Amino acid sequence: MTFNHREEHIDDHMLLVQANLDDMNPEWMTYVMDKLFDAGANDVYMVPIIMKRGRPGIMLNVLVDEGRLSLIEEIIFSETTTLGIRYLHASCHRLAREFEHVETPWGPLTVKVGYHAGKLVQFAPEFKECEHVARMHEVPLKMVYEEVRLLFLQQQRQKNALPL
Repeated sequence: MTFNHREEHIDDHMLLVQANLDDMNPEWMTYVMDKLFDAGANDVYMVPIIMKRGRPGIMLNVLVDEGRLSLIEEIIFSETTTLGIRYLHASCHRLAREFEHVETPWGPLTVKVGYHAGKLVQFAPEFKECEHVARMHEVPLKMVYEEVRLLFLQQQRQKNALPL
């Protein structure tokens, strides 16, 4: 079992960076997202919006530590059609996280586990691992994902970490 021993904490030096994009091919957005994550963004998401004069657009949202802002700005200005960026200061409450492994018919797979006040409150199989297994074994992704979830729950019940 591999653990990430980070403690539950609040990050107070975060920014939510927003840019409204119009006249931009939406197909470019996954490329932009990948570049933003590679530059250290904690989260990137987009929301469809209606801009002035009824133009369709996209609101790009990037959550990032203040110290990485210049990298994020460079990507947004060079890779999108925006003419401006908004900054909202944010604090983020982060759960303590661990990575556990479960034995599956396809081998060991990883589950990300979140704890609040020392109590397990969130868990999810690592999506990319499930996707890889589904492709490699030609089985439905949803079957792999649900199998990992069920095996994790059984493992936790055996440890008495969850109520029966």
